[in-house]
Amino acid sequence: SYPLLDYASGIITASIFNNCVFCLQGYQGLVDGGDNICPATWESVSMMLQLGGTVIGSARCQDFRTREGRMKAACNLVKLGITNLCVIGGDGSLTGANQFRTEWSGLLGDLVKAGKITDTEAKKSSHLNIVGMVGSIDNDFCGTDMTIGTDSALHRIIEVVDAITTTAQSHQRTFILEVMGRHCGYLALVSALSCGADWVFIPEMPPDEDWEDHLCRRLADQRSRGSRLNVIIVAEGAMSRDGKPITSEQIKKLVTDRLGFDTRITVLGHVQRGGTPSAFDRILGSRMGVEAVMALLEATPQTPACVVSLSGNQAVRLPLMECVQVTKDVTTAMAEGRFEDAIKLRGKSFENNWNTYKLLAHINPPDVKSNINVAIVNVGAPCAGMNAAVRSAVRMGLIQGHTMLAVHDGFDGLAHGQIEPITWTSVTGWTGKGGSMLGTKRSLPGKILEEISENIAKFSIHALVIIGGFEAYVGGLELVQAREKYEEMCIPMVVIPATVSNNIPGSDFSIGADTALNTITGTCDRIKQSAAGTKRRVFIIETMGGYCGYLATMAGLAAGADAAYIYEEKFGIRDLEVNVQHLVNKMKTTVKRGLILRNENSNANYTTDFIFNLYSEEGKGIFDCRKNVLGHMQQGGTPTPFDRNFGTKMGAKSVLWLTEKLRECYRHGRIFANTPDSACVLGMRKRALTFQPLSELKEDTDLEHRIPKTQWWLKIRPIMKILAKYDIKLDTSEHADMEHVIKKSPLGK
Repeated sequence: SYPLLDYASGIITASIFNNCVFCLQGYQGLVDGGDNICPATWESVSMMLQLGGTVIGSARCQDFRTREGRMKAACNLVKLGITNLCVIGGDGSLTGANQFRTEWSGLLGDLVKAGKITDTEAKKSSHLNIVGMVGSIDNDFCGTDMTIGTDSALHRIIEVVDAITTTAQSHQRTFILEVMGRHCGYLALVSALSCGADWVFIPEMPPDEDWEDHLCRRLADQRSRGSRLNVIIVAEGAMSRDGKPITSEQIKKLVTDRLGFDTRITVLGHVQRGGTPSAFDRILGSRMGVEAVMALLEATPQTPACVVSLSGNQAVRLPLMECVQVTKDVTTAMAEGRFEDAIKLRGKSFENNWNTYKLLAHINPPDVKSNINVAIVNVGAPCAGMNAAVRSAVRMGLIQGHTMLAVHDGFDGLAHGQIEPITWTSVTGWTGKGGSMLGTKRSLPGKILEEISENIAKFSIHALVIIGGFEAYVGGLELVQAREKYEEMCIPMVVIPATVSNNIPGSDFSIGADTALNTITGTCDRIKQSAAGTKRRVFIIETMGGYCGYLATMAGLAAGADAAYIYEEKFGIRDLEVNVQHLVNKMKTTVKRGLILRNENSNANYTTDFIFNLYSEEGKGIFDCRKNVLGHMQQGGTPTPFDRNFGTKMGAKSVLWLTEKLRECYRHGRIFANTPDSACVLGMRKRALTFQPLSELKEDTDLEHRIPKTQWWLKIRPIMKILAKYDIKLDTSEHADMEHVIKKSPLGK
């Protein structure tokens, strides 16, 4: 198939096998054999992580479509004693792999008859294990939330959108952006969510028959509200209800002729496939690679060919052909005009994205008001994605008929009355802005509860959205505890985690952490590259995170670090000694660069300076050292597509939940909420967004060190050490079991 972003990181982990080979140029290399099937060594996969495309090559192979071609491929594998095959590609590549496996015994029989292999060789290779990883920027394979390469493609798209936004606002233009997606609208849909586009065209859900009138009304309405920018996202496979293509040129002509707007078209094309892979894709590829190897090691002749994929933050194994069938069912549903079915068959993630976009982009605030006032406040350190959450919360609240109130400067602003109405147009363009447009402070409410309660009453605040880091969580707890004394605090509240540290109990991910992670990873890439000429150099990098080692661990995995020191995993001088010796041995290979990450509060005595001095002393004559403290650059920058999308969905979901809670808590003409489940943290836990009472989460909190007592990512730390060639064992006690995909459509068709 096409070269895709970050094939390489999935392949790296195959080195767990004693005998691992590369098959160059895809199936063509399998068929041709010879030098196309070559040994894969530890050193040959080093430095692959930051490379886009596919280092081992890929090609469309007509020969493999024939039985004769597959016989040649089988012969080459048998001669080399290869009985495990890991295939990274799209549904066509994976379907071909399954067919190869199904025919395997027959192919061996034919090869024995033809005298190409012996009976002994056939017996040794009697069964072929197949595992697939999905590499596709379109995210068009059912059964996984994200395919390898999709997040990186979104990064390319959003970079262009941000650049276009500047010039479009300067010149008051309408921009039509055409993105890839011949059969799947994922890139277009998430791009539209991430930039707050006025309209999106996707193949799964063609617009209504009068879409031309509706589109023009919407664009004109936006201009009348003072917007200087219109953005329309078009998937290349967009079509109308009668199956005719909707092209960028057609849309441009419509907008120009009817509205007279200055309109430009940008077709991104293959720029979406290129570039450096994002941190998310590197981690995804690495995790999927490890899971693929485990699946192969555990496979039996009875195990169906599987594909390893991502659901929430969990690796799952699914029967390959079930996923392929559901993917085909989507195409069938679209062809038959069952568009609602097509959306559902794409999976929960796609469906949630679509429903969120529809609510935020296509509905104007109702004329009838609810007489409910919802306040939004940012608390703690600023981070990228906060503004996206505020924007979607504001617009979702206005759609519900509420009056939305902006609280400036955190809990201090709530205490001092820095509160004002915020409108639909006030938050236009906020999705792509870093930092906090509302202003934020770290102050906790404990000492100003009296003033806060007075202003809640004064401004008739009926519900509160708190977006921020650990201070937001602790502040929420303090407000809940104050309900006993202050009746004004008896209102529904929701805390949305937003912090680079990713240290909020109740959520596996926080808004802002992905942006910080990409900043660290990109910086590590540049730092490592700076040693390309000098060689034999070790870099010690200090990351943010407080006492939480999430950033150091995940950046270590994404950047290919040799070690990552964190508070949660205690280390001493013996561990440091082992790490230094590891680097000494590494310098004897062709890979003469080292990378060490240290979380800022990992150890009070083994500081970054101490570790730098230790490594410098022990590495004399073998390698030299450099250190970098990344500092507040990790909190800044424009939000990544993940943080924009995550923030948008979290903001919208929080207000919908509050609206429901307000109905439940309305008694005798007023709002009264004092049950534990009326003040919650909204977080992602494994596979779903869930609301968990603040009071219950307190038990899972180390308040002194500002971290949860249980953290999911600690279980994947060993992957980083394995990939750095440490001799350790991987905990497989929670390995992914084979699951199933529901093949029937929602209507049973």
